[in-house]
Amino acid sequence: MTNVADGIVDRLQAWGVRRIYGYAGDGIDPLLAAVARAGERMELVTARHEEMAAFMASGHAKYTGGVGVCLATQGPGAVHLLNGLYDAKLDRKPVVAIVGQVMSTARGSSYQQEIDLPTLFKDVCAQYSQTLTTSEQVEAVLDNAFRTAVATSSPTCVIVPHDVQQAELTDEPSGHGIIPSSPAIAFPRVIPREADLDRAAELLNDGERIALLVGQGAAGARAEIAEIAEVLGAGITTSLLGKPVVDESSRWACGVMGHLGTTASADLMRECDTLLIVGSNDPWTEFYPAVGQARAVQIDIETRNLGSKYPVEAPLAGDAAETLRMLLPRLRRNNTSWRHEVDSMVSAWKRISAERLASRTTSLDPQAVVAGLSSHIPENAQVAVDVGSVVYWYARFLQLPQGVPAHLSSTLASMGSAIPYGLAAKFADPRRPIIALAGDGAMQMNGNSELITVAHHWRKWEDPRFVVLVLNNQDLAEVSWEQREMEGDSRFPPSQQVPLFPFAEYARLLGLGGVRLDKNEDIDQAWRDALTAEKPVVIEAIVDRDIPLLPPRASLEKWHTMRDALRREEADNAVHALDEQREQEDKHPR
Repeated sequence: MTNVADGIVDRLQAWGVRRIYGYAGDGIDPLLAAVARAGERMELVTARHEEMAAFMASGHAKYTGGVGVCLATQGPGAVHLLNGLYDAKLDRKPVVAIVGQVMSTARGSSYQQEIDLPTLFKDVCAQYSQTLTTSEQVEAVLDNAFRTAVATSSPTCVIVPHDVQQAELTDEPSGHGIIPSSPAIAFPRVIPREADLDRAAELLNDGERIALLVGQGAAGARAEIAEIAEVLGAGITTSLLGKPVVDESSRWACGVMGHLGTTASADLMRECDTLLIVGSNDPWTEFYPAVGQARAVQIDIETRNLGSKYPVEAPLAGDAAETLRMLLPRLRRNNTSWRHEVDSMVSAWKRISAERLASRTTSLDPQAVVAGLSSHIPENAQVAVDVGSVVYWYARFLQLPQGVPAHLSSTLASMGSAIPYGLAAKFADPRRPIIALAGDGAMQMNGNSELITVAHHWRKWEDPRFVVLVLNNQDLAEVSWEQREMEGDSRFPPSQQVPLFPFAEYARLLGLGGVRLDKNEDIDQAWRDALTAEKPVVIEAIVDRDIPLLPPRASLEKWHTMRDALRREEADNAVHALDEQREQEDKHPR
């Protein structure tokens, strides 16, 4: 007998799904059996926790552009999915969650593991969350879940009670109340109106000091962005998610914008008179040009993003690459001195960053560890970045080769995402090496557990390289520096201290490679050894926690606030490093 669970698996295959990320539970036993019956046509990747399965589904969507699918049982399994699903929602990625539920006959009886799942998923899967109640719904509900996830770039949810999973799948003829459906999706060509393009071109042609802010919505428009920058003589800064979109070796690339950005990006935003926003909805509004300083054009395929973070005079609703191609013939070449000023901003940041990387104490510099990867990263690599101080060093110091994707939990900013992201990327393309960057806090939160998943699967990968850098400083460093900067408070050890853990030894215990790095002069060799190994490797970098997370061109007031907090801690090394960073920026105005 073919049951509803078989029908669900068949429909997933019809949508091109070949892999599900999940965790077992009795509430989904029929679904697990259906996956088993599908054999090689469907792979189940078991995470160590449902949250990680949802992060893997979100990571799959980010690295492949397809729909990620996760599977969990009722009750606690469903609850555990939420964080990974919110990651997909906030970073706008399509995911479908298949979730078990208690028997229909037990609903409303305070049954074991009974939770009101439609209410639980009401917000995170706001665009579509549906409970299957009959076998006749299977195709229509699954199709709508996928179509909605793709159309809205968001997670959706299909809840399936245990008894419904077991029900016989009938081939009912179409009739009243029976909804025929098909696994079909198509994508529109979205381009602006000619009048809107003319208006935007007029505004850009009137500008003298032009800046581009590029986000993840500009993916696929790298060539068009470069040409626009050349014609307009513009400098380019990116959102954190937009970092892989731009050629960072170009003379007009000012780096990432925001609290974790570069001085060049801060200078560009502070001095421009015209702003072209391409595919970005970056929330760091205090790092945009001051309101009234710059006239703005914004390109976004999502009309609800237009003008949502900065006053925009010329909104353009359309695909980034196509819109830029339509805009280019309307633009005049900007022959002002602005390009030379942008060059000076970029040059100043290069000098500052070089001095920071050279300012090495006896302790291992985390900036230098991440920067050292730039000269070793394979051109076919995929990068996963966790949340914490490592994001600052990634944003500022890691230069990605063209075509190397890098993803992180940006808008939700959830710790513990790097390893499940890396696993999703590796399963999607086992031929490409993975590099995951994380802190000790994130690894202890859940990364260590997912290293077990790496150890379980790596021998099946065509390219076994899966390199995990762990910045071990026994501190939740980003929050420690936020406490000092935003609150003026000293570090509170009971909340900030991360227990000592031997990450390299743990990796070796799992049968992986483990490298303990504690000297600056060994950085290159550590990366070289890890990226030429024939197995996954964990690099445990024992780094200095006193390297400040100071925003670019920070105000004197902010600097004093941080300095006073450090003085109360008697953190003399951190005070010295903070003063040194400010002196470097003051010495190299753009």
